[in-house]
Amino acid sequence: MKKQSLIKGTFILGIAGILAKFLGLFFRWPLQMLIGDEGVGYYQMSFPLYMFFIAAASGIPVAISKMVSESNAIHDEEGVILVLRKAMLLMVILGAGFTAILLIFSKPIIHFLKWDNKSYYSLISIAFAPIFISIMSVFRGFFQGLQNMNYPAVSQIIEQIGRVVIGVGLAYMLLPRGIEYSAGGAALGAAAGGIFGGIYLVAKYFKIRKEFKVKKVRDNTDVLGKLLYIAIPVSLGAAVSSIMSLIDSALVPQKLLEAGFTYKQSTILYGQLTGKAFIMINVPLTLSAALCASLVPIIAEAHILKRKLEVDNKIELAMKLSMVIALPSCAGLFCLAWPILDLIFPGQSAGFEILQYSAISIPFIIIAQTSTAILQGVGYYIMPVLILGLGCVVKIVITLLMVPIPNINIYGAVIGSIGGYIVASLLNILFLAKRLKIRLNISDIFIKPAFASLLMIIAVVIIYMSVYNYTISSKISCFISIASGMIIYGILVILLRIFRYSYVKKKLFKKQRREHA
Repeated sequence: MKKQSLIKGTFILGIAGILAKFLGLFFRWPLQMLIGDEGVGYYQMSFPLYMFFIAAASGIPVAISKMVSESNAIHDEEGVILVLRKAMLLMVILGAGFTAILLIFSKPIIHFLKWDNKSYYSLISIAFAPIFISIMSVFRGFFQGLQNMNYPAVSQIIEQIGRVVIGVGLAYMLLPRGIEYSAGGAALGAAAGGIFGGIYLVAKYFKIRKEFKVKKVRDNTDVLGKLLYIAIPVSLGAAVSSIMSLIDSALVPQKLLEAGFTYKQSTILYGQLTGKAFIMINVPLTLSAALCASLVPIIAEAHILKRKLEVDNKIELAMKLSMVIALPSCAGLFCLAWPILDLIFPGQSAGFEILQYSAISIPFIIIAQTSTAILQGVGYYIMPVLILGLGCVVKIVITLLMVPIPNINIYGAVIGSIGGYIVASLLNILFLAKRLKIRLNISDIFIKPAFASLLMIIAVVIIYMSVYNYTISSKISCFISIASGMIIYGILVILLRIFRYSYVKKKLFKKQRREHA
């Protein structure tokens, strides 16, 4: 099976992730048009619980990726298959258990979190997703551990197609019964996506299984123990990040009521935060997630083979990639918030100011994610969890204090997220530098991408205004300015020698193969 470099793996998963997000617009856009901010608010209230499961279970795919990569590096094919089997057992138990909990305790959960009762249908529908997502996640981790991102990338697209077709179809069919039923139908799309993506990965696994010259796999209980040793702290770290969203779903609507808003107004503001701002913020975070997924097995392989120089080089490359993604995304979403929302949600651009200020958090979120992946790759699992936990405390305190203030309201949640991730990112970097004794190139990692982003956004704003004056169309102006900005930024990255063209070309198109022992 072909093995891919960090840049190529990130590129493949990143492109697939962006395509999946683009396909997601065919879910979000009709959903927004069908049920509006209020209906999206019902849908989004249950969604953080689903994302909490994804986060809580995310440690196992990361552990699979790391352990498969390590076994593969020393040509232990039997170990590769055993890791997959043990992980599948764990994830099926976890997924089925979470599905059962949501189905049995749905009404008490709604009462405890003080959600609108109409969110019940979304919560029941989203409850069916975890079991299918669990199986799909195991195979994704397996292929990522083999450092081949093609199959996980395609599965993302298939998953999103299933979610769009089934979710939007059910939302449309159930709309005559009420927007709460329509929101519930949309939530079933998550389970459908998991089924379709999982079927694809299972088929590909049986295809490549023939490459492994292993007929019988001997049981080893140590594998299960190591899986849990890696997975639990990683899951806790991811869960802390997800808890930040869960905090918003639990606290923000309540605190908005304290600020003097009605239930409907609170739901609409929450829908604008999570159904618009968070969706747009997640586009660059998709690229960051792709970087992290590619990074863990590559760092793990270099680390277990004791290649210190390679580990250092990969860390610097990863940090540079993270800033090349984060800084232009922050600038673009901040300066073009209104035209972007107007382009994606025609006539539904309310809440663009929330997106503007949410964009400030992007660099800090991506630094936190990337540095956490690096630490996981070299075997530090607990400290990133503690650091993220501290960031979560900062988030809670700021949210509790600021959201009830009428003039700040929903922006208090945005400020809380920014503050929490600033703390997490800075502490992660300090710990990384101290433990791995690495000195990061500040110029290449931060200053050059920031300068390129500044030049790019100046050009983008000028292009937007010029095209708008000519066309009187914000949509056309937005599309042209964003496309131009991507080209300009790419040229600046090469001109400023952030990356050399020859290096990028080599890493994207060079073929590597894994040899079996």
